[in-house]
Amino acid sequence: MCRFIETIRVEDGHPCLLSLHEERMNRTRAAFFPEAPLASLADCFSEGMAGAGVWKWRLVYDREGIRECICTPYVMRRVERLRLVSDDTIDYAYKRADRSALEACFARRGTADDVLIVRGGLLTDTSIANVALWNGRRWYTPARPLLQGVRRRALLEAGLMEERDIPADGLGRYSRIRLFNALIGWGEVELPVRALTD
Repeated sequence: MCRFIETIRVEDGHPCLLSLHEERMNRTRAAFFPEAPLASLADCFSEGMAGAGVWKWRLVYDREGIRECICTPYVMRRVERLRLVSDDTIDYAYKRADRSALEACFARRGTADDVLIVRGGLLTDTSIANVALWNGRRWYTPARPLLQGVRRRALLEAGLMEERDIPADGLGRYSRIRLFNALIGWGEVELPVRALTD
């Protein structure tokens, strides 16, 4: 059976972007399990699940509902170098528990810390995060990411970046790249574009 995940940042006992996570989960359930009732993430979280600091709350769900609910201290993976890898067939439009396609791309990183996946000549995401690039005036995020992340949506709605197609061969127009996801906040991971190799 097809299973999906949500990973939610919990700061000092408070889940972040909870309504966006719940909306994505219920949109996924409606697409794959249209007869399933709506689910509430707030009903799954209880005080005492996470203490002070930043925690990773991971939920696995399917047609029957939430199967796993685990909260662990979050340790951010160090990312200092990215390798561009191409995969024109990769599809991760839904946050599936099966990450084998992403893991296959990640395995091609060589000596880099992660990969930046190119599909159809355009930048998409790393194996774990959405990205945005700085051109000296504005942050731009790929218009066709692998996954429409919840933090990506929040940043777009806040006007902190704009969508645009970013060709891999156009990286010279940008100087900085930021990685972000539900667990990695805006500005927590920023690299010079020269940290990308192919």
